[in-house]
Amino acid sequence: MVARLVIAAPSSGAGKTTVATGLMAAFADRGLAVSPHKVGPDYIDPGYHALATGRPGRNLDAYLCGTELIAPLFAHGARGCELAVVEGVMGLYDGAAGQGELASTAQVAKLLRAPVVLVVDASSQSRSVAALVHGFASWDPQVRIGGVILNKVATDRHERLLREALEESGVPVLGVLRRAPAVATPSRHLGLVPVAERQAEAVDAVRAQAEQVRAGCDLEALLALARSAPVLSHAPWEPDVVKRPHAGGGGVVPTGPALRDDGPHPVVAVAGGPAFTFSYAEHVELLKDAGAEVVTFDPLRDEQLPDGTRGLVVGGGFPEVYAPELSANESLRKAVAELARSGAPVAAECAGLLYLARSLDGKPMCGVLDADARMTGRLTLGYREAVAVGDSPLAAAGTRMRGHEFHRTVLEPGAGATPAWGMVRPERRVEGFVHQGVHASYLHTHWASRPEVAARFVEACRA
Repeated sequence: MVARLVIAAPSSGAGKTTVATGLMAAFADRGLAVSPHKVGPDYIDPGYHALATGRPGRNLDAYLCGTELIAPLFAHGARGCELAVVEGVMGLYDGAAGQGELASTAQVAKLLRAPVVLVVDASSQSRSVAALVHGFASWDPQVRIGGVILNKVATDRHERLLREALEESGVPVLGVLRRAPAVATPSRHLGLVPVAERQAEAVDAVRAQAEQVRAGCDLEALLALARSAPVLSHAPWEPDVVKRPHAGGGGVVPTGPALRDDGPHPVVAVAGGPAFTFSYAEHVELLKDAGAEVVTFDPLRDEQLPDGTRGLVVGGGFPEVYAPELSANESLRKAVAELARSGAPVAAECAGLLYLARSLDGKPMCGVLDADARMTGRLTLGYREAVAVGDSPLAAAGTRMRGHEFHRTVLEPGAGATPAWGMVRPERRVEGFVHQGVHASYLHTHWASRPEVAARFVEACRA
């Protein structure tokens, strides 16, 4: 039994991240073991959640992983905790475009049988707040809105008007927060600035968020609401690469012999540091379960790959922000190029794709791919369904996966002689590069939906 709350809002920008992170930190400061979660594919908010709780921030994405894995992944992350706080995405009922409630905060709340706390930006309304809350509370009878936190409240008089209006709605007010510049987190072209880029300032911001929540919210009532959630009967997900259910349904996926019990443990280098902050905690867990020795390195600072590197994983992040520094680390760029030329397995997603390119905004990169990248003003964003075009160390040809694109860069050309993926939905196109041991693409994927890719990758490293 894990007490749990879902923090949602009518729309983006209402203050979900501030409230969720503040609650996590406030309850952790009380000595509770708090498990942090985020609905959707967001990589940045979980970094603030981890700072607030001291535990890995984990994502719950029903599109990427399938609805059947949401409760098990939640139970895996919340193992040993007394309370879980789940931050929603966008508006409460917003999900994958054109696919109903799929991947919405409301769907995840129902799958977790968790009460919802609605964060409302009250800055430009008074009595209308009651109609807004009533509409959200009555839209789906299976979604239990257990309370409201009013954010950006101007004055004591404004608060009285809001409370009086909400008395008619039947939904209790569990918190009232004033405008507070100290809790703000700076943003740029892809959302909040990650924790890794502003560690000291991020610590101060999380501390301020906790203080604001303590002062403005009824923590006892919120904890009681969390404890009212019924028992979940799902076993925790395990990073087991041998046989696991996958998002496509239909039972288990055989992935060959167990790798973790015998044979060598190849070193898999995973890029980290301020330029490469986008990763899911389950990926490292799956690599380790498959028998890899995972070593993190920072392409901004480390001049060589970790000793004995047999495979390389370069996930997402902000290489465009650090292009001069990445380019200046010529020694590491050459080491990455040499590793790729040797045929060693290399998996790159989005930022990793740019790092492997010939150049980024005119700055030399690793030159593994015959392509050049540049920033644009156009945002590419959305869920994708894809099929692997050719065999690679990451996926066999024909492997179907779901992913997510989120970038403001363009790569020219956008695909190699053997593309990484054939996109089948929402549009048909090819994208990315497969060459020797390299699999590079803009597509972010969540390996918990297809744990056999980790086994395949580590086996290729072993070979």
